[in-house]
Amino acid sequence: MPSRNRIKSYVENGYYHLYNRGVDKRTIFQDKNDCIVFLSLLKQYLSPKEELKNFVGFNLRLNRLMRTNMYGEIELLSFALMPNHFHLLIKQIEKNGIAKFMIRLCTSYSMYFNKKYERIGHLFQDRYKGALVLDDSYLLHLSRYIHLNPKKTIKGKINFQEFTSYPYYLGLKKASWLKPDFVLEYFSNKEIGNYNGSYKKFVEEYKEGFTSEEVLGDLALDIGEED
Repeated sequence: MPSRNRIKSYVENGYYHLYNRGVDKRTIFQDKNDCIVFLSLLKQYLSPKEELKNFVGFNLRLNRLMRTNMYGEIELLSFALMPNHFHLLIKQIEKNGIAKFMIRLCTSYSMYFNKKYERIGHLFQDRYKGALVLDDSYLLHLSRYIHLNPKKTIKGKINFQEFTSYPYYLGLKKASWLKPDFVLEYFSNKEIGNYNGSYKKFVEEYKEGFTSEEVLGDLALDIGEED
């Protein structure tokens, strides 16, 4: 089960679902390049430091990349971008890691977005929200919920199914800044998981017991329809 999704403090080695929405539910990803920029920020902040010299996302100087990098402070397990919001499943390793990461991520993306679209003011409607994950079942259904989210979007110029961590879970992509193994272990290690079949079957064919939305409960209601 999750704790209520307006958390004021975060615990070390805790797992959290973090999300944020555009102000007035406005679109925050207007074209494919916006999504690419957002993912490049995740890569910048979460890649191992030895890889930063090869990073060319914003042509930033190496010392600045090193200073803002948060590898070893938090880990990203799952993500999904949507037209007017995003989802992240994060493990906080060091105290205050999430707070620092989310400020850097949202501020950097807002600056990029406002400059590109010649606007001023807040891009996101509020401080990001977060729910602490307190049991394994919730964690697995949360990853499923995140990966299925883009299927609800109306087809447009952006295929949001391209901008989730799901291909990494299926072995189609690999990235040092994403850590899917913790979830995938439940489907390969019978000592810790009772899930038959593959993670792909769990995401796309799960029909036993409650739906993922029912497991998530208040969280799914709080996010509401993906408009």
